[in-house]
Amino acid sequence: MSIATQHVLQLLGKDCYDIDIALDNMMGTEFAHKVTKYMLSIGEGKYFHKDGVIKPKPDRSKHLETAMLNLFGMRIDFVNLRSEEYTENSRISSKQSFGTPEVDAYRRDLTINSLFYNIHSDSVEDFTKRGISDLKSGRIVTPLPPKATFLDDPLRVLRAIRFGVRFEFTLDEDLKVAAACGDVKDALAAKISKERIGKEIDLMISGNQPVKALTHICDLTLFWNVFSLPPKFEPAIPDGCERLCISYLDTAWNLIHLLKESTFKDKERRLSLFAALFLPLKNITYQVKKAKMVPVVNYIIVDSLKRNKDAKMVLDLHQASQKFLSLIPCLASNEDLQPDDVDWIRGLIDDVSIASRVRVLTGFLLREIKDLWRVALLVSILLHPIGINDTEDESSQLHKRRDLFNTVESSIIKLGLDKVWEVKPLISGEDIKNVLQLEEGPLVKEWKEKSMAWELANPSRTTEECIDWLRETNSKRVKLE
Repeated sequence: MSIATQHVLQLLGKDCYDIDIALDNMMGTEFAHKVTKYMLSIGEGKYFHKDGVIKPKPDRSKHLETAMLNLFGMRIDFVNLRSEEYTENSRISSKQSFGTPEVDAYRRDLTINSLFYNIHSDSVEDFTKRGISDLKSGRIVTPLPPKATFLDDPLRVLRAIRFGVRFEFTLDEDLKVAAACGDVKDALAAKISKERIGKEIDLMISGNQPVKALTHICDLTLFWNVFSLPPKFEPAIPDGCERLCISYLDTAWNLIHLLKESTFKDKERRLSLFAALFLPLKNITYQVKKAKMVPVVNYIIVDSLKRNKDAKMVLDLHQASQKFLSLIPCLASNEDLQPDDVDWIRGLIDDVSIASRVRVLTGFLLREIKDLWRVALLVSILLHPIGINDTEDESSQLHKRRDLFNTVESSIIKLGLDKVWEVKPLISGEDIKNVLQLEEGPLVKEWKEKSMAWELANPSRTTEECIDWLRETNSKRVKLE
């Protein structure tokens, strides 16, 4: 039985929620089938379910078939011990057979993950003779020479970084040299699926040290290998842009921790960090079919990381943060919004009093971004100039951004807009069609938006008053025509 990650956690006194079981005489699927059969035979079927089987893909550096069960709330992976032979000039296995624990241990990614727990002798077995010592000294080392280990499965570069920052361990110097070499970079691009890369990056961003993890990726010159770009884009990305990406990530991470703990849920914190990381790239675009220009951030998240659902949310956050920027001065100072202060939704506020414009535009923005508005606000705070002077250190600047966030958040709450997207409009599209005798079309949509602007400007008014306003405004419009 392999100790792997879960027993590393236990040896470090941390909680774990999964188990890897290594088998020396049968495949994982066969053993999982026997466990399933046994659980059913003793009437305990309700305590487990099958999670499936991951088939091996040697050309993508996924060498072993893994069977997965969820047993008593614990995920268990079953896999056979590995012994492999390789063809000349290739790291793709030409033959696999059942191996010994020692051979399997040396084929692992890291020495700290090569430990086994022998269920017969009730003891930890360290076949590389350094797994326990590296665990005690806090070192990230590969069992075999690092280049050979990484070429076997280049994703191990990212796993080494992730484990290093997760446990606050030191990356071995030879490991860092191998991780940055051209052969390993090429293999990472050619052999590893984007889904696997995306999963590792997501685990880093969701982990306890995202800035340190991404800094390692940057230091090892892997940033553009991981976050690969389309063949053509414009404008050109300036030198050192990856460092600026890390800087925005660092500020976002520190700002999140400076704010109230309850401000962001895990999902919101994660999206904040992704949005911050790619902020320097938000105005760079590439061309897709029919000459449509799309933000390069979309390519990175969808094509390079295969995190399709995240792409739309990050792009929406970037767009919303730009709109927030024009509103922050007024929301922070309670000043009226002047006609030329914004360049979006201008037509919707033409008939709104100056005193109500901030509320109307903020309401529209929050109805658009919904419960991610605090994330969009945080991203906009990263972009907002805060009047830094030469005597201020980074901590003082960060506290200024924290204070600005809290001020704007309080203003939005005082305006009664913090749940505005949940408020049902006073009148519907059907109401508008009936009152104005209109057919379905763009004019109905225009009146829906105008009526929402009126409602946001007049939060205490009734449905009847909204209908009266609609008739009166339409009558004036008809006369002007």
